[in-house]
Amino acid sequence: MILNRMKINDRYDRRNRRSSAIVYITLRISIIICMVSQLLSGDLNNAFLCAMTLALFTLPEILKRHLKMELPNLLESIIFIFIYASKILGEIYNFYGNIPHWDTMLHTINGFLCAGIGFGLVDLLNRNSKKTNMSPIFVAFVACCFSVTIGTCWEIYEYGSDKLIRSDMQKDSYLTDLSTVKLNPEGLNKSVLINEIDHTIIYDKNGMELAVIDNGYLDIGINDTMKDLIVNLIGAVIFSVLGYFYVLNRDKYKFTENFIPVATRKGR
Repeated sequence: MILNRMKINDRYDRRNRRSSAIVYITLRISIIICMVSQLLSGDLNNAFLCAMTLALFTLPEILKRHLKMELPNLLESIIFIFIYASKILGEIYNFYGNIPHWDTMLHTINGFLCAGIGFGLVDLLNRNSKKTNMSPIFVAFVACCFSVTIGTCWEIYEYGSDKLIRSDMQKDSYLTDLSTVKLNPEGLNKSVLINEIDHTIIYDKNGMELAVIDNGYLDIGINDTMKDLIVNLIGAVIFSVLGYFYVLNRDKYKFTENFIPVATRKGR
């Protein structure tokens, strides 16, 4: 019976590895086609983005070689799809602008996936060290913190990119109200509420009109940044809760294993 179960598991693993390979090859071919298309159209920025996406596809192999960790096939496939959805669909084909909440969805998934990776790192340490015996809730907490740290570093990268090379990774949004102490007529540290803003007009220092913004005024990214951090935290908390119950009962919550990296098996 044990042999039959081992054979079934082996067939299941082979099938999952084949599915992950299909996802990897399909997306890689699509990226190469996109890169060629961007080169032919003369868009070097998008072509470079395609090349960077191909480089990101090597992350699972880097984890395996340098951290001696192996990603479950489902997690590996989701990471490939996530990178493709973020860089190719989001940036090049402007899904961020054309598909509502595309950015929000990706940041939530990112929080979930990074928590899984962080959980795997801490869980391996906890299980393989005789001197370490962390409680399940602490393991889950560290995994959540790991994910939030990754999300924060990404937002810092977006901010730096916008400041240094004048990109717009922190997407602007239209707002119709604001509260600020800057416009307090008495100069007090007490916010003044301005609402029902219809439009704003931007002038240069010579009084020349540069742009008219309808529907309010442009927020320069703070709302986008905070929203991304919040949904990243939500994704991290969701996984951390699953991870907590997984540590308590690994057999009952076995599905969670699909999102947790494991130590590379010997001989592989």
